[in-house]
Amino acid sequence: MAEPQPGARSGGRFRWLSLLGLEAPLQRLRDTVSEAALAAEDRVELLSIEWAEEKQRLRRLVLLSVAAAALTVVLFIVLSAAVMVQFWDTPWRLGAAWGVAAVWALAWAWAISALVRVARQGQQAFALTRRELSRDWADLKEGL
Repeated sequence: MAEPQPGARSGGRFRWLSLLGLEAPLQRLRDTVSEAALAAEDRVELLSIEWAEEKQRLRRLVLLSVAAAALTVVLFIVLSAAVMVQFWDTPWRLGAAWGVAAVWALAWAWAISALVRVARQGQQAFALTRRELSRDWADLKEGL
């Protein structure tokens, strides 16, 4: 009985694939799957980096929201005190009360503007990941 030669079975399979014209498409498929795996790994890494940035932005947004809320309360208390002081007898008290109210109003305006600025940065969240995924999708559609 003759022993099969090493690789005869797999060699026969590849000969059949070659004869049927399937060897090149299968190799392209293997290459595509390999590239897709590498690309997926890169995208996951990009996503984790952007998620860390987004978490930092959300933390700042929460802190600035708390600061804006606290300063809003202080603003209204001081403005109320300034209105009450306006009716007191001494004109110096009026100027001091409105000066304090103006300082608090400026602090409040700064906190609100910073809050709006940080909130608007959320529109760019995950922009790189979305761009890369859209390119990958376009390349995949083009390859098919």
